[in-house]
Amino acid sequence: MISIDNLTVSFGGWDLFSDISFLINPKDRIGLVGKNGAGKSTLLKVITGEQPATRGGVSRNGDCTIGYLPQQMKVADTTTLFAETEKAFDEVLSLERQIAELTEQITVRTDYESPAYEQLLHRLNDCTDRYHILGGESRQAEIERTLLGLGFERKDFDRPTSQFSGGWRMRIELAKLLLKRPSLFLLDEPTNHLDIESIQWLENYLKEYNGAVMVISHDRAFLDNVTNRTIELSLGKVYDYKVPYSRYVELRRERRAQQMAAYANQQKMIEQTEEFIERFRYKPTKSNQVQSRIKQLEKIERIEVDEEDVSTLNIKFPPAPRSGQIVVEAKEVGKSFGDKRVFSGASLVIERGEKVALVGRNGEGKTTFARMVIGQLEPTEGELRVGHNVHIGYFAQNQDDLMEGDFTVFDTLDRVAVGDVRTRLRDILGAFLFRGEDIDKKVRVLSGGERSRLAMARLMLEPYNLLVLDEPTNHMDMRSKDILKNALQKYDGTVIVVSHDREFLDGLVDKVYEFRNGQVKEYLGGIYDFLQARQLSSMRELEQKEKNTPSTTNTSAASGTGAKPLSGKEEYARRREQEKQLRKAEREVEKAEEQIMSLEKQIAEMDRQMADPQTYGIDLSDGTIYAQYNHLKEELTRLTYRWEELSIELDNLRESQQ
Repeated sequence: MISIDNLTVSFGGWDLFSDISFLINPKDRIGLVGKNGAGKSTLLKVITGEQPATRGGVSRNGDCTIGYLPQQMKVADTTTLFAETEKAFDEVLSLERQIAELTEQITVRTDYESPAYEQLLHRLNDCTDRYHILGGESRQAEIERTLLGLGFERKDFDRPTSQFSGGWRMRIELAKLLLKRPSLFLLDEPTNHLDIESIQWLENYLKEYNGAVMVISHDRAFLDNVTNRTIELSLGKVYDYKVPYSRYVELRRERRAQQMAAYANQQKMIEQTEEFIERFRYKPTKSNQVQSRIKQLEKIERIEVDEEDVSTLNIKFPPAPRSGQIVVEAKEVGKSFGDKRVFSGASLVIERGEKVALVGRNGEGKTTFARMVIGQLEPTEGELRVGHNVHIGYFAQNQDDLMEGDFTVFDTLDRVAVGDVRTRLRDILGAFLFRGEDIDKKVRVLSGGERSRLAMARLMLEPYNLLVLDEPTNHMDMRSKDILKNALQKYDGTVIVVSHDREFLDGLVDKVYEFRNGQVKEYLGGIYDFLQARQLSSMRELEQKEKNTPSTTNTSAASGTGAKPLSGKEEYARRREQEKQLRKAEREVEKAEEQIMSLEKQIAEMDRQMADPQTYGIDLSDGTIYAQYNHLKEELTRLTYRWEELSIELDNLRESQQ
């Protein structure tokens, strides 16, 4: 589908990567990985054509389309959410206008036998067929499904996009990209602005997507759930692994061990050769042998060893001063901004040494609560108390923007470090991948990820006993996140972390507070215990469960108030009926899935035939094949919605029997 051929990108005579080649095939799920600065984002820009290559090139077949989501982009804010998202269907909207114009012309004309009239009919038929192929009649349902999956609510559809934060506007751009359904998605850190639920929805969407995906991400769980191939950029070269990320890590470790062994052998050989040259350089009888060894050294291709993984360094936070047993206590706490109530009735206790996560959809109050803990905001209802001798360190979402741009990397730490830790500043910076000349860079020239790492390094310098971390891993690469997670696990103080990174939270926190629908609920256990409890396999399942929760609760309350308990025989009959309904629902879901698979195969076969009509002997001029194709697409859309309804009914039946 896309071929990268001997691609080289250079900056000022230095090769970012050199002569790399690989193929992107239809339905590939590729994770593009490598340390910061390896050239991952640059490679995506070269593939899209936004940035020229120094040498080599990128070739793609004629019908291949690309959808590109960069880390940072300008977003429009001149219309409503729904209208902006609908721009993804530019061709459909254009076809609608053409169909309306052609229909009007045909209606008013009377020269039914003229060639011009016949030409109008042909154009109308072509436009109508193309409109149906693009799914124009179902676009509103597709827009709604995508926006809801990405965390928007129906009440948001008519809101001006200018009212949304930068993160939510990035979601709008992601929604437009998904709706365009290109042949290849190029996604650069798509999860940075998504919460856990939206990430899971995106995972499911990409896994089921019919095209190819290449994604840059530092979210291990996301990569493992989406990708089946890993391409690594390292030291200007490309390494292709036909495995998901976690398996790639194992293979890379094996490759590094082999690389180190080969490097050691080569260094030993070089050392012996140089020793021979030096010993016999001035002996005439050995001159031929010396010259031969010199030429041998000149021709040898030196083995380069990948940068060592610094996550093994023993970096840790300073010991936490002892605080009171109760670190944070909230009693019926709520917060409103004007008429908008963010949450209310939050009651919780966080004790010394606990590590807890605040999770939930964006805008539900996680950051608001964190800012209340550190004293930046006051509750509008209830009482929030911070315990005795609690010294708080805070990492804000925009922490990287709060540093002084004219300071160097080293100065930024040196100005706040006290005591013996000042002797370890270079080691700490090295752990966060600042080495050599990097420590003399001005903060203003650092990338977002580098500034985030620097801010976290600075936070490690002071002896806090409560760390409040708001999305600390955004823009951090895998290595930096490993260092941070390892340090937090060993930290003997209390930690409150707002994060959507499941892999980062796994094994770190032992309690989860979920902010949802204006309420705060406590879950004991780790992040995957919480996800299992909430059964967050998809946004659709979760939303449907919540829609049904009130009615289920009311029914239960009604049956428990004055209702006569069922006899054993009646209870047995009720359960038998429930089981019968459950088996029937399961059969209907299976039948719908089989029909959908059959239709998808038929559509895929027609796609191949229409792509090469001469080979299959197909005549596209009479429109019959388009009508048949359109009928299959409409039937697939109808069956898909029916399958969704049946699946929801099946889930509700299963829940009612638990």
